Amino acid sequence: MMPNYKNIECTEKCGSDVLNIMSLKFLPNLITILRILIMPVFVWVLLKEDYLLAMILFWAAGLSDGLDGFIAKRFNLVTRLGTILDPLADKLLMFSAYILLAVLGHIPVWLLLSVAFRDFLLLGGFFIYTSILGPLKVKASLLSKMNTVFQLALIVSVLWQQAGASILQPLTLALMAVVFVTTVASCLHYIWIWGFRRVEIDADV
Repeated sequence: MMPNYKNIECTEKCGSDVLNIMSLKFLPNLITILRILIMPVFVWVLLKEDYLLAMILFWAAGLSDGLDGFIAKRFNLVTRLGTILDPLADKLLMFSAYILLAVLGHIPVWLLLSVAFRDFLLLGGFFIYTSILGPLKVKASLLSKMNTVFQLALIVSVLWQQAGASILQPLTLALMAVVFVTTVASCLHYIWIWGFRRVEIDADV
């Protein structure tokens, strides 16, 4: 009995297609993991006070964040793991940068504390809210997105300034003030949404 070469070719092709789809599915998560692996290198370089290389690594991490998000949304490859890893990678890099810049004396400690307090308050508030009132669909507000942009811009400005662009000092000082104001405002906004607004909704019901 002659082998069915058509079936063999079809099986090989289908198997290859499945492998390609599987490898593509995990591509955004792989990029996110690589971003997490950049963090210890970024910390080490920053501790060595090589600000130019630190800025390059920070930019690379930022670009990878945009890339994995684009691939995941463009090809419908959003996974449960990705929704956990992506914000985790962002926060790890952000906190690492702010802690080290504060330790090195490039940003004030009170600014670091305000940024950290906001995130810990929101994280704690989220768990308390969901444990008492049930699941909560979280969507970043415009104010929160602006705060994140200003936080990132401050890190880049500080690193660039320390790398030799002293002309950026006024911009850095201005960004510190903007980051503090938007951090506090964003925190209060979420407290209103999760707290007072919920009370108003319950009262209406």
